[in-house]
Amino acid sequence: MPCAAAAQTLQNFVVIGDGIATSLTGTPGDAARGRALVVERSSTCILCHNGPFPEQRFEGDLAPNLAGTGSRWSAGQLRLRLVDASRLNASTIMPSYYRVDGLDRVGAAWRGKPILSAEQIEDIVAYLVTLRE
Repeated sequence: MPCAAAAQTLQNFVVIGDGIATSLTGTPGDAARGRALVVERSSTCILCHNGPFPEQRFEGDLAPNLAGTGSRWSAGQLRLRLVDASRLNASTIMPSYYRVDGLDRVGAAWRGKPILSAEQIEDIVAYLVTLRE
């Protein structure tokens, strides 16, 4: 699923404090599509995170549990974490899903391309804000 980002041009965004308040697409994402992306192994979310995904047998435990994410962070804060978590923590292991510059270890197939499209980022944000424990 993440391959859709390969043909996309990066949208401009403004980071204010610890978030990106404005949607990358100008419209809200779709929470159902966002959930599908989160539980899809190729998106890499559940390789590191676990959460309220009873259909998944194997989930990661390297990163915070996604249950309650919508209670802990705003949509803007979640958006920045997906776009470029390294802006909040320079030593994070979380990939920059919507950044292409200044990256050192990028596979040839992904050079110059975001991992996720703006639409996919917005869909995941729409889903994560619904997780209120």
